Amino acid sequence: MNWYRDFLRTLLHSGRNLLPIVLVVSVFQGIVLQQVPDGMGSMIIGLTIVVFGVALFLQGLEMGIFPIGKSLSNEFAAKGSLPWLMVFGFCLGFAAVIAEPALIAVAEQAETISEGKIDPWTLRLLVATSVGAVVAVGVLRVILGFPLHWLMIGGYLAVVSVTFFAPPEIVGLAYDSGGVTTNIVTVPLIAALGLGLAASIRGRNPLSDGFGLVALAVMVPMITVQLYGALVFGGADESAASISPETLSIKTAASKVVPSDAGSLLQDLGSMVRDVLPIILVIVFFQFAVIRKRLPRPITVAFGFFLVIIGLYAFVVGLKLGLFPIGRSMAEQLIGHPNMVWLYLFAFSIGFATTMAEPALIAIGAQAEQAAGGRISGSSIRLVVAMGVAIGITIGVHRIISGDSIHLYIIGGYTIVIALTTICPRYIVALAYDLGGVTTSEVTVPLITALGIGLATQIDGRSVLIDGFGLIAFASIFPIVSVMCYAIIVEFMNRKRGMPA
Repeated sequence: MNWYRDFLRTLLHSGRNLLPIVLVVSVFQGIVLQQVPDGMGSMIIGLTIVVFGVALFLQGLEMGIFPIGKSLSNEFAAKGSLPWLMVFGFCLGFAAVIAEPALIAVAEQAETISEGKIDPWTLRLLVATSVGAVVAVGVLRVILGFPLHWLMIGGYLAVVSVTFFAPPEIVGLAYDSGGVTTNIVTVPLIAALGLGLAASIRGRNPLSDGFGLVALAVMVPMITVQLYGALVFGGADESAASISPETLSIKTAASKVVPSDAGSLLQDLGSMVRDVLPIILVIVFFQFAVIRKRLPRPITVAFGFFLVIIGLYAFVVGLKLGLFPIGRSMAEQLIGHPNMVWLYLFAFSIGFATTMAEPALIAIGAQAEQAAGGRISGSSIRLVVAMGVAIGITIGVHRIISGDSIHLYIIGGYTIVIALTTICPRYIVALAYDLGGVTTSEVTVPLITALGIGLATQIDGRSVLIDGFGLIAFASIFPIVSVMCYAIIVEFMNRKRGMPA
C-alpha cells in the first residue's frame, strides 16, 4: 500500500499549492470587497475537485509514466544513437503537450471566445508539433554542445518579427499558448531528458547544457500559433473579436455543466483517454519496439495510467466549477471597486503567492543550486522568479485596463530579454529561460486566464479575444528578466568582494 501513502502525501502537497490562492482570495473578499461571490458553494466544490484531480494525476505520473520515460532516456543516452534520440525527443515532446491540461483549458476558452474560428484540436496539434520538433533540436544542441543563447536570441528575434505582422486577435493567445506548454506533464519529462543527456555526455555542464529544453518548448509555439492566426483571421470580420459579454457568459455557463448521467460521464472519460493516449503509445512503442525490453512492473504502470486519466478528468471538471469562476468573479468585483489600486495589488499577490508554491519551480531551484556549485541560491531564485511573475501579471493587468496594444508590451519585453541575454553570465541563460516556462502552474494558468477574460469582459471598449489573453505571456517574460538581472547583480557583487566569477 505504498502508493496509498504516497497519494496522501501528494494530496497534501496539492492542497498546499492551492492554499496561497485561497488565502489571497479570502483576504480580498473579506477585507477589501466585504462580500461573498455568487456560487461560492460550487467554487469550493470545484477547488476540492481540482486538488484531488491534481493529486491523482501526479500520482499516476509517478507510478506509470515518469519511471518509464526516465528509463528510456537513459537507455538511448547509453546507446548513443543520435537519430533515435531525436525521434524519441520529438515523440516525447509531442505526446506530453497534446495531453497538457492547461493547454486543453486555454484551447477551449479560445474556441468559445472566437466563436469557433479557432479550432481547439488544431491549436493543440500545432503547439504539440512545435514542441516535439524543438525538443528534437534541443536534444541535438545538448549532444553537440551548441550555446543556447544564440538559439534563444535568434528565436526571439523571429518571434518579435512575426508579432509585427500577426493579427491582434491572435497575439495574446499565441504567447499564452507558448507559456502553457511547459506545465504539469511537460516540465518533468523534458527537463529529465535534458539533464540526463548532459550528465551522461563528457564535457557537458548540467547547468548550462542540461537546462534549456523547456525554454525552447515555450518559444517555438509562439511563432506557429501567430502564423495560424494569420490564416484564421486574415481578412475575416471582427465579430469574434467583439463577442459580447452576454454571449461569453452564456457559453461559459454551458461549458461548466458537469456530466449528470452515466453516458455523459463515459463520453467525457473517453475524451480524457484520447488526450493521454499519445504519451502512453509513445512510451510503450519505444519500450517494446526500439529498446526491446519488457515493461517493468506492468500492473503498477497500468494502474498509474488509469490514475492519470481519472485525475485529468477531475482536474478539468474542477477548473470549470472552481478556478474559472473565481477568476471572473474577482475581476468583476475589483473592476467595480472605486480604488483601482486593489486590483493591481490582487494581480501582484496572486502572481507572487502561486509562484512561490509552484512545485516545478521548487524542484528546478534545488537542481540549479546543486549544479551551480554555490553560485546561486535555490531559495533566492524562487523569490526572484515570484517577484518577476507578480510584476509581469500586474503590468499585464494594467495593459488591459489602459487598452494599450499588446504588440508594444510583448515586443518591448522580449527586446529587454534579448538585450539581457547578451550581457548576463552564460551559466544563467538556460536556467533563466527555463524558469520563464515553469512559473505557469496547473492552478495559476486557469486563474490568470479567467482574470484576463473577466477584465476584458467588464471594461467597455475591450475585446475579449484581443485583450483577454496575454497575462500568461507576461508571467513568462518577466521572470526571465528578473533572474538575469539577479545573476548580473550577483556577479557584480562577487567581483567587488574579489570572488571568482
